[in-house]
Amino acid sequence: MHGASREALAAARERLDALTDSTSVDAGSLAGELAAVTALLHREVSLRRVLTDPAQSGEAKAELAKRLLGTQVSGTAADVVAGLVRSRWSQSRDLVDALEELANTADLTAAQKRGRLDNVEDELFRFGRIVSSNTELRAALTSRSATEAAKGELLRSLLGGRAERTTEQLVTRLVTAPRGRSLESGLESLSRLAADRRDRMVAVVTSAVPLSDAQKQRLGAALTKVYGRPMHLNLDVDPEVVGGIRVQVGDEVINGSIADRLEDAGRRLAS
Repeated sequence: MHGASREALAAARERLDALTDSTSVDAGSLAGELAAVTALLHREVSLRRVLTDPAQSGEAKAELAKRLLGTQVSGTAADVVAGLVRSRWSQSRDLVDALEELANTADLTAAQKRGRLDNVEDELFRFGRIVSSNTELRAALTSRSATEAAKGELLRSLLGGRAERTTEQLVTRLVTAPRGRSLESGLESLSRLAADRRDRMVAVVTSAVPLSDAQKQRLGAALTKVYGRPMHLNLDVDPEVVGGIRVQVGDEVINGSIADRLEDAGRRLAS
């Protein structure tokens, strides 16, 4: 997002955090309601354009949104949507993207309150790895001919009772309503959101053999020092990374032998 949309989303994130900090707000229920409104505005393009029309006042658009939602969602969810449409958006699609992000963030917040956010992060990462290595599964989950119900049933068979309910909800929404995104990019976005809940970054670490606890601690500390933020390590093993390690943080990739990288990390920590 750019310009007005970026500012509007930043403000919406702050409002959502303030709301979900309250013990009286059920973040999980709020997530479901915001996801439903996301689906509505994705389908109803003309409504989306009305709610982002810069020629209309913010208050008029907020009142319209509340009237349309009526008793279909809680007052809290209606207030979140009203706050969004009061803002200015560079393009109408940005409003839907913002709503979807807030829905996912609310779900992750619910997991965090239950002390399950670490599990959700790890499960999202592992599911992404499974999808990338299983072409038949990926084809089934991204098939345009398969119905939402069929995809949802497949995911329930894969994740039901085996993963956190937040993980299942997030992945199911992504698969059944991709909104033009690839499955891989959607999973990456969810992983970033999960990391942001802890104000930390994610490093995808691929090594030829599993790293020892000492190596993981040293690498995590070094990356935290370099990037200035707590770092969560998503660990993957690939025998083709012979005697080495590959670290990806966002778009930046670091390659090198384990010994060399850890020695360099030690020098950085000492400096």
